[in-house]
Amino acid sequence: MIIKPRTRGFICTTTHPVGCAAQVQKQIEYVQAKPAIHGPRNVLVIGASTGYGLSARIAAAFGAHANTVGVYRPSAGSEKRTASAGWYNSAAFEKAAEAAGLKSFSVTGDAFSTETKTKTIELIRKELGKVDLVIYSVASARRTNPVTGEFSNSVLKPIGHSYTNKTVNFHTGEVSEVTLEPATQQEISDTVTVMGGDDWQQWMNALSEGEVLTNDVTTIAYSYIGSEITQAIYREGSIGQAKDHLESTALQMNEKLAAHGGRAYVCVSKGLVTQSSSAIPVVPLYMSALYKVMKEKGLHEGTIEQTYRLFSERLYPASGVTPLDDQGRIRIDDWELREDVQAEVQEIWNQITTENIYELTDLVSFRKEFFQLFGFETEGVDYDADVNPDVAVPHSI
Repeated sequence: MIIKPRTRGFICTTTHPVGCAAQVQKQIEYVQAKPAIHGPRNVLVIGASTGYGLSARIAAAFGAHANTVGVYRPSAGSEKRTASAGWYNSAAFEKAAEAAGLKSFSVTGDAFSTETKTKTIELIRKELGKVDLVIYSVASARRTNPVTGEFSNSVLKPIGHSYTNKTVNFHTGEVSEVTLEPATQQEISDTVTVMGGDDWQQWMNALSEGEVLTNDVTTIAYSYIGSEITQAIYREGSIGQAKDHLESTALQMNEKLAAHGGRAYVCVSKGLVTQSSSAIPVVPLYMSALYKVMKEKGLHEGTIEQTYRLFSERLYPASGVTPLDDQGRIRIDDWELREDVQAEVQEIWNQITTENIYELTDLVSFRKEFFQLFGFETEGVDYDADVNPDVAVPHSI
């Protein structure tokens, strides 16, 4: 099959296995070129197939030579249909890990379900014994509560009032205004249920009860704060309520784990191109301006650069002390939120129009990275070649 990108809004409905593998290999090579990380030995990554979860698995394996278990949704391809990008990423990771002599296993299923948690615990007990690092990187639009069976959907809406600001169609470069109506109380509650700390806590409880955590286990989940430009739609919106819940969960969890030498943190990361961020109104336009400013200042990082810095300078620094902010969070968004960076982004924001967007921002890179999420626009890949979309993931259950 010759695979070309097909888009529907902020989703690419096709993926390229060779391009995805090349992207994974590029991340691996970045980590291998860096000093070794003196960190975890056995790592569980929940939400391991894309974004920060994938980069965390790569950093752990190829930076710290750790054995890994990755949990993610199954989405295999066939001779006539492509798999998800996460499936191809995981297949490439597993093959590279095996070649490097590392143990790696994939558990495919709904991360929110009791069944997936049980399968994961049994696999860890059989293959690794215990894990000393748990990364929670699940981003989902909906969740089925395994206890009640109820469905909840998350929303990206402001709270208390409607919100109007600039946005961009990153496929066409057209800048327009978007108005979002405020979330209802039920929508806010449902968003917290899906994207808050409840499932992370359920995972840690299940892993503890299954006796597959070391006493000094570290666990982290990801959050975002962002600039004043995105506050109303993000941190002060419905998703922000979920992040507040996630962060309060981390504090409670940390207090409990610390009694035995463990720790739990939320890591506040930088704005990057992901499937989730591409879907949020206003955010792609903000990030296009941010990319331009941070690249000009030599501060730009992708997920793997951020994750390597997280591991080497925050979680496992030479000093042995993890630097935290006054709310107990790890911050790797420090470069994004520098005063000079935000001042220049704001100046650009005030001027952006359809006519000057390519001059004032780096929308070209945003669009390119969006397609790279799905294995396209990757250097060295022949997109006119016939490829088999039916790719197996080794060591998958």
